[in-house]
Amino acid sequence: MRRIGIIGGMSWESTQLYYRLINERVRAVQGGLSSAPLLIHSVDFAPVAAMQAAGDWDGLTAMMVGAARDLKAAGAEALAIATNTMHKMADEVVATTGLPLIHIADVTAATIRAAGLSRVALLATRFTMEQDFYRARLSAGGLDILTPDEADRAEVHRIIYEELCRGEVKDSSRDSYKRIIAGLRTAGAQGVILGCTEITMLIGPPDTDLPLFDTTTIHAAAIADWAMG
Repeated sequence: MRRIGIIGGMSWESTQLYYRLINERVRAVQGGLSSAPLLIHSVDFAPVAAMQAAGDWDGLTAMMVGAARDLKAAGAEALAIATNTMHKMADEVVATTGLPLIHIADVTAATIRAAGLSRVALLATRFTMEQDFYRARLSAGGLDILTPDEADRAEVHRIIYEELCRGEVKDSSRDSYKRIIAGLRTAGAQGVILGCTEITMLIGPPDTDLPLFDTTTIHAAAIADWAMG
């Protein structure tokens, strides 16, 4: 199998899900004691979140590029970024290392198209919902993207950083997300992208009858498949 370098820790709550999901898929396909040869560079999320809030994207780019270089030096043959928001630096990571990157938005868009859908809601951090680096990639993949209004975007973002990234899963927050999803359905959404790797901790199929596209699960499957060739 081929070795993949993962930039994780943003947050570690979702990185541990990646590790489990990747290895479960490898074992399911190859059987026995098979597992994926992974290199994980797990960052300290506290300064990352502070730089995000301050808009220090140059500092974050330098951090991501440094992590990618370390993974390449350790023997990674491809890279994956285990978070949606930090795909803002995906192009710089690829340009610096020359390694292929398994892009979370690309594999998510392909999965949605394969399901026959085109107009989908996006729940994610404010950065991912509002900036072009992610939405434009999904649009280039043939999707029409809906997002909540400003107040609901702020609430989705708050729950991610103040609760899910800290391992807190609250019924009241699940109810908020369900209300927001219902509103997006009324606006014409055919499905929902869980576009933050922690949202899968809170929302699942029992919470809506719309198809859910969990970026954590989709991305982990693509990483495992690349490793297995």
